[in-house]
Amino acid sequence: MKISQILAISLQSLKSNRLRTGLTILGVVVGIFSIILIMTILTMLQNSIDEGLSSLSKNTFQIQKNDQVFGHGPRREDRNRKDLTIEEAYRLKEMLPQAKYVGVEQWVFGKVAKFGNKETNPNIQIAGVSTDAMKTNDWNVEFGRDLRENDIDHSTNVCLIFQPIAEKLFPNIDPIGQTIRVDGRPLKVIGVIEKQSALFGSSRDNIIILPITTWQSIFGKYNHSVNITVMTHSDKDYQSVMEAAIGYMRKIRKVAAGEPNDFYIFSNESMISEINKITDPIKIIALAISLIALIAAGVGIMNIMLVSVTERTREIGIRKALGARKTWILSQFLFEAIILCVIGGLIGIVIGVSLGNFAGSLIHAQAAIPWEWVFIGLGLCIAVGVIFGTYPAYKAANLDPIEALRYE
Repeated sequence: MKISQILAISLQSLKSNRLRTGLTILGVVVGIFSIILIMTILTMLQNSIDEGLSSLSKNTFQIQKNDQVFGHGPRREDRNRKDLTIEEAYRLKEMLPQAKYVGVEQWVFGKVAKFGNKETNPNIQIAGVSTDAMKTNDWNVEFGRDLRENDIDHSTNVCLIFQPIAEKLFPNIDPIGQTIRVDGRPLKVIGVIEKQSALFGSSRDNIIILPITTWQSIFGKYNHSVNITVMTHSDKDYQSVMEAAIGYMRKIRKVAAGEPNDFYIFSNESMISEINKITDPIKIIALAISLIALIAAGVGIMNIMLVSVTERTREIGIRKALGARKTWILSQFLFEAIILCVIGGLIGIVIGVSLGNFAGSLIHAQAAIPWEWVFIGLGLCIAVGVIFGTYPAYKAANLDPIEALRYE
């Protein structure tokens, strides 16, 4: 008997017992739905974070005083570290010619920018940067001009603003050449930066950029640690440049041999690592819940298949009397169990992906399908069908045809 014939007989049998088939499938649907829903949401979150959270350009890493991923404070043992200084950044740039750019930046948060009788909300980030830091942060001027080395050398009172700030302060006029005030300091707008991608629906454009020397004249040079950003020429030399930068920074900061670094390397990879520390346990828990639900569904499938074998004992006897082989009978019942699981799995996947994307859209995460887990889910369905369908199929295949024909 051909596989296509066995499949056709299996499908016809399932179709003739729709209520039983539906109840059996339901358990599988719940098991697969639970894991696909969670994995869809996590995939959406990770994709959104990968695309939007890090402001660093490609092939770029950052040297910071402390690990500040997701805004948590430094570890207790790291709180007494010395600040990174602008002098250390310039020295590293001299020692690291193999890097494409070595930028330096400093930040202060929660400021207000004013123009005439208009002002922003008190959530503006003020960044003091070198010209290289514009490249390493992937900030591109939409119109106006970029920062120049002359601005850094002479601490000129100029700034670059992002599009939403321009719209807020200059709704009807060209912002270029206008003067805003930050902490009482007049700053001439020389350029507007291209809009940045939003993260979970939240804008990342509430930034005003100053020459780092101007920033230090306003907010102080020695009471804020700088961040040093390094861009390599390609991904091929990324790791070697990072290792060289670590070695030079240890030398610059006089870190003794055998002592841990007194600075932190931040990169897109470190960001992903931090995310995985949070999401991996959730994935394990979701997989465990799904496996428990699938085992329960598998037990239900086995029981219902055993009932089906009993109800169809006479049918099996007739087929054996007409020459049906054991393998045909076994294959038919095994295929029925697998088909039940696969149909339930497909329904669970569709519902899980749909609801997962709906839930993710509420926090403006990017739509996604967790293809890896879709295939894992289908594999689990097939495995459950084989494991819990084998005994009923074996029992059906080994029925004595004479006894089966006598069965009422």
